[in-house]
Amino acid sequence: MLSVEKLHSAYGRIEVLHGVDLEVNSGEIVTVVGANGAGKTTLLKCLSGIQPVTGGRIDFRGEAITTVPAFKRLARGLSQSPEGRQIFTNLSVEENLRLGAFLFSDERVTADMDDAFAMFPILKQKRNQMAGGLSGGQQQMLAIARALMGRPHCLLLDEPSMGLAPLLVAQIFEVVESLKARDVTVLLVEQNAFGALKIADRGYVMETGRVTMSGTAADLIADPRIREAYLGI
Repeated sequence: MLSVEKLHSAYGRIEVLHGVDLEVNSGEIVTVVGANGAGKTTLLKCLSGIQPVTGGRIDFRGEAITTVPAFKRLARGLSQSPEGRQIFTNLSVEENLRLGAFLFSDERVTADMDDAFAMFPILKQKRNQMAGGLSGGQQQMLAIARALMGRPHCLLLDEPSMGLAPLLVAQIFEVVESLKARDVTVLLVEQNAFGALKIADRGYVMETGRVTMSGTAADLIADPRIREAYLGI
């Protein structure tokens, strides 16, 4: 589904990704874990097309997209729910969702919205409310639902549990896990390593712009280095 080879990216003269290799197969949940500053968010921005790539290659569904503009990547089925939610606070919940479906004008948009409301019932209750008035957890639900309105084959999720209470974190992770049944492949970036690895098939560990470990989620959870550094065990 998604292949990254020797990916480099920089902010000005400062390189922050140093040859990242990563693969996501169709139907998988793959997580990237690591501390703040490891380059996880920059990686997702490169994949979605909003951060320039200075070297390497990105392939999506068998086609090179390294230089393809962000909106065309979305049209090909690569959608992102960004760090910090970045919803449109001065628009209603429903308007935010419709903006997520801006590529489409068919009858499926209403059905997609109904699916989003079934996934997050609280959003249906607040569909006419300004998104800025939602709680942090509700805003995160809206950000994920908006990304799903783009009908992605692969969903990029950046820190969906950030700043949420434990009960809401568990709910968000349950939703992410349920996406497999909807044939949505997921690449999940998370600081909550244990929660992310519990629902993932495979994982990558990033440190200072490099992938330092990879393997099945079960193997990473069992690895003493991961348990000490990221799981607090």
